Amino acid sequence: MSDRFPLQRSHPDELIVGLVSVSDRASSGVYQDQGVPALADWLRRAVTRPPRIVSRLIPDDRAGIADTLRELVDEARCDLVLTTGGTGPARRDVTPEATLDVATREMPGFGEQMRQVSLAFVPTAILSRQVAVIRELPDHAALIINLPGQPKAIQETLEGLRAEDGVVRIPGVFAAVPYCLDLIGGPYIETHGAVVKAFRPKSARRAGDQQ
Repeated sequence: MSDRFPLQRSHPDELIVGLVSVSDRASSGVYQDQGVPALADWLRRAVTRPPRIVSRLIPDDRAGIADTLRELVDEARCDLVLTTGGTGPARRDVTPEATLDVATREMPGFGEQMRQVSLAFVPTAILSRQVAVIRELPDHAALIINLPGQPKAIQETLEGLRAEDGVVRIPGVFAAVPYCLDLIGGPYIETHGAVVKAFRPKSARRAGDQQ
């Protein structure tokens, strides 16, 4: 079956995630995309149950990006969509605008935290315009998050900043993703704490979940 159609979960808690790399040059074959492979590798290391992944490589076009996000949520029924690229101040950087075009509600804390993490590494983090939103349908909802374009920055914003002793100094944004998915009716996601430790209130944890 084509991944353009609704995907059937192999388990009720299987995460269906859409990965979107936004780049004029990568989508035209000028260079090989690194964003989607980096995201896919990270998710497989971080999530305890292997996720189902649907990927797209598209140019910097506002209408095209919005159409892709609608397809991944409305047709493929992704629970989570992660984009990479197109979030800076250049004229062709329109990923945040396209993301807001499909939004039901904004989730500003994600963008704020990503910039907080990145500022620990580079002062140009203030140029980032990443946003996160919820897209709601009558029978489905998904979280959409804009991530940076470079694999190293992607990992940093997802995992956070750790001290030399391994203690997390600045939490990464993925720590909040599993509980967010709970709240919008998505699958129950658990993570490997050595990569990123998901946070849930004790009242929201299932039996046996030590996170």
